[in-house]
Amino acid sequence: MKIAAIIPARYGSTRLPGKPLIEIKGKPLIQYVYERAKASSAQQVIVATDDKRILIKVKELGGEAVLTSSNHRSGTDRVAEVAANLESDIVVNVQGDEPLIRPEDIDRAISPLAQDSSIMMTTLAYPLLDGADLYNPHVVKVVIDLNGFALYFSRSPIPYSAEVRGKISDDPLTKNKILKGYWQHTGLYAYRRDFLLKITALPPTPLERQEGLEQLRVLENGYKIKVVTATAPSISIDTPEDLQRFKSMI
Repeated sequence: MKIAAIIPARYGSTRLPGKPLIEIKGKPLIQYVYERAKASSAQQVIVATDDKRILIKVKELGGEAVLTSSNHRSGTDRVAEVAANLESDIVVNVQGDEPLIRPEDIDRAISPLAQDSSIMMTTLAYPLLDGADLYNPHVVKVVIDLNGFALYFSRSPIPYSAEVRGKISDDPLTKNKILKGYWQHTGLYAYRRDFLLKITALPPTPLERQEGLEQLRVLENGYKIKVVTATAPSISIDTPEDLQRFKSMI
């Protein structure tokens, strides 16, 4: 089974322009992600970018990169452009701004696809640990059914709980009790290649547009996403505050 990990990396971030090339302790952000993807079981790791500066930097680091269209609506569309020219059976979309993603978690996302031919797509989640993240729209939450498939993703606190509202405490025991059952979504996806090409050919859906979450297109079209528990939480670098948080963690 051929597995390719593709890292979408766009230069034009509104809050952090040139984000993939921002240096943190001597390494550009994209290098952290590339090295972690390279340590997974994927036989090929490719950075898919819309900017020659990122392309050149990745190649300088000894990595593989492909220049893609600048007109894509999402990172998944960018990944699909590259995947269309590959012979891989499984394609993993490793977000270019998730530098703490663990290689073993990439492999955990791949595993259900290798074991069950009925599964078309997987993603990762981890128990929500920080009460502030429950109300942070940059931290996506997911609710999961009894068989481990996603029911819904949202930037809002889901599921609703009257107990949670206004009661997040600094006391660890209280916080753990209140946050039990809440899951933080990690923006990594693994697909069967043909399914990836199929879903990206579909138009954006109403809930996808409303939440600004492209994975909702899959659910709105009646398909399932298997949710795998990650071994550790990850963070997405979306703001200067996220950048400082990452610096303090490495």
